[in-house]
Amino acid sequence: MKLVIATIKPFKLEEVREALTEIGVRGMMVTEIKGFGSQSGHTEIYRGAEYAVNFVPKVKLELVVAASMADQVVETITKTAQTGKIGDGKIFVLDVQQAIRVRTGETDADAI
Repeated sequence: MKLVIATIKPFKLEEVREALTEIGVRGMMVTEIKGFGSQSGHTEIYRGAEYAVNFVPKVKLELVVAASMADQVVETITKTAQTGKIGDGKIFVLDVQQAIRVRTGETDADAI
C-alpha cells in the first residue's frame, strides 16, 4: 500500500476529486493548509495598506491506495491539478505498512 500526499490549489479540489473517483479511488482525507515553496508568498493591498502574505492557501489530499494503483493516482492528480503556473503543488508517495478499519477490524487492502 502507498500513502499519496498531494498539495494543490484550492480551486482544483473538486476537479481532482472527480478525476480520482473516476479511476476508482474510494476515499481521501482533505485538509486546508497554508504554506510556501518556490512561490514564497506575495504582497496584497488591503484598505490602502500593503502587506505581505507569506503563506499561500493550499489543500492537502491524503490517500492510501494499493501499490499497483499509486502511479495512476499520481498521474491523475498531476494532470488534473496542473495549471502551468507556479504554486501548482507537490506530490509525495510513501510506503504504508499497515491499515486497519476501526469499525470492522479489517486490515490492509480490505481496510482501504
